[in-house]
Amino acid sequence: MQDYEESVSFLGTWGPFQKRVFLLLCLTSIPGGYHLLSVVFLLATPSHHCHIPAHSNLSEDWILASIPVQVAGGRPERSSCSRYELDLVQNLSAVGGKPALNWINQSSAEVLMSSLKREGCKDGWTYSTEHYKSTVVSEFNLVCSDQWKQPLTSLFYFLGGLFGCFISGQISDRFGRKPVLFGAIFVLSLFSSAVAFVPSWPVFIVLFFMLGMGQITSFIAAFVLGSELLMGSTRVIFCSLCLPCVYVIATLLLPVTAYLVSSWRHLSLTMAVPGLVCLPFWWLIPESPRWLVSHGRFQEAELLLRSAALHNRVEAPYVIFIPANVEKETSEKVESTSILDLLKTANIRNVTLMLWIIWFSLNVSFFGISFNMSSLYGNPFLNYFLLTAVELPAYTASWLVVRTLPRRLSCISFTLLGALALLLIQITLDSNPAITLTLVLLGKFGILAGIAVLYMFTSELSPTVIRNTAMSSSAMFSRVGSSVSPYLLQLAVFNQFLPWIIVGCLSLLSVLVCFFLPETFRQPLIDTIEQMPPVQRFRWPWASTPPPEDDGKLAKDQITAPEIICTSHL
Repeated sequence: MQDYEESVSFLGTWGPFQKRVFLLLCLTSIPGGYHLLSVVFLLATPSHHCHIPAHSNLSEDWILASIPVQVAGGRPERSSCSRYELDLVQNLSAVGGKPALNWINQSSAEVLMSSLKREGCKDGWTYSTEHYKSTVVSEFNLVCSDQWKQPLTSLFYFLGGLFGCFISGQISDRFGRKPVLFGAIFVLSLFSSAVAFVPSWPVFIVLFFMLGMGQITSFIAAFVLGSELLMGSTRVIFCSLCLPCVYVIATLLLPVTAYLVSSWRHLSLTMAVPGLVCLPFWWLIPESPRWLVSHGRFQEAELLLRSAALHNRVEAPYVIFIPANVEKETSEKVESTSILDLLKTANIRNVTLMLWIIWFSLNVSFFGISFNMSSLYGNPFLNYFLLTAVELPAYTASWLVVRTLPRRLSCISFTLLGALALLLIQITLDSNPAITLTLVLLGKFGILAGIAVLYMFTSELSPTVIRNTAMSSSAMFSRVGSSVSPYLLQLAVFNQFLPWIIVGCLSLLSVLVCFFLPETFRQPLIDTIEQMPPVQRFRWPWASTPPPEDDGKLAKDQITAPEIICTSHL
């Protein structure tokens, strides 16, 4: 079959059909972006201390005095998980008088209270409602001895994403992009609504697992569908700028919603709304004609393309696909693909393994930064908003760069910037908070811009017949990385610099591996596994011109179809 992009070039790149698809696919990313870090607010841990029951007949002063004071982060704080034995405190209060509220500053009182025994929070906890009316943590008491359930819940969410990527890619490559996209959006709306009514923590983590399945799957499906429906500069601006930016805007809406809706159950119900709004788009967004062609369904693809030509008010050729080539393609059995086909030949196997390493490393770094930043003091809603807002300039920078520079050079440059910034944090962590914050934001900027380039790079390196599986398998490894990231904070117990050292070194590993990936800059998308280019032998990233092929096929394509090259680099 002749080159697909040459065959459909009569449509142009920016007509009414493309505008409609462009807008609607961007909007379908909102449900996934809205849920991305819902774990930050649903599982937020309000400040808390042991509850003192009303029947203890203690005054407010004595209730405060019954909570031990300890030093955390260089500041005195009241204990979250222990109290002085309530019977002894009641006996002291019965002696009479008002307790010294600042006992930590009165040596005699310190000696007296230090002699009292401590006990756990036998009567539960009292949670601050300064920022949250209720969270999953405060409702199910996931603190103190049950604190291990918090990162486990996050782990289940990211494992859901991993499982979703594993099955959705193969379903998409076998049954189509569109069913997977809207199936994932439906899953998000359904289980976000169901989460609001869970009676216990075990039920919550099961439903949260399902939410994780739909979250990343919806974005990957929209990304792949858009990259196949759109061409040329429209494809590049969609994949590298507009779709990610709408996704980020959706994540920015979450802290605003969480601020206004302080109950986690009401928040979960609210998060179901964007998905319900997007479901009617099913009748407005078409299936990928490129996917239809790759599966030998030429009549359906031609019907769709002729309908698009009517929308764009252009005349479609009498024959879109050359009959001789169509007959040849349809005579061949279209084999079902699976994730194992990513390891089928040496070329695709080497590229796949390198992409998996890079996706894992960069996402450990990205989510590690996000979870480490959650420990900042201050308003959590404002912190989250600012840390997410830095993603907008990151995506803008990645779009500006990929328009004119090779993919490898772009990915390596951004990732190296992020890695160096994260490694420099060790120098300023204790001495200068302002510079530390700047380095963290710069690190997040670099890592995220590198990930943005990596999305496009992976899509261009993957054949059409298995593109969604390749993207989903990469996202699966990204979810392995994000599943590990909540536990990075635990390493600070051994060394406060250790989490930052790990994310910085993993970013450097991504830079090194990226040197060996083949370049895709200004090359048409490949459709079959056999067209996979070989890996580079450590070519410098600015050497973007691919090595000549033995069969001369690529050179021939570039000579006979120069318009494809002109429309695929912006």
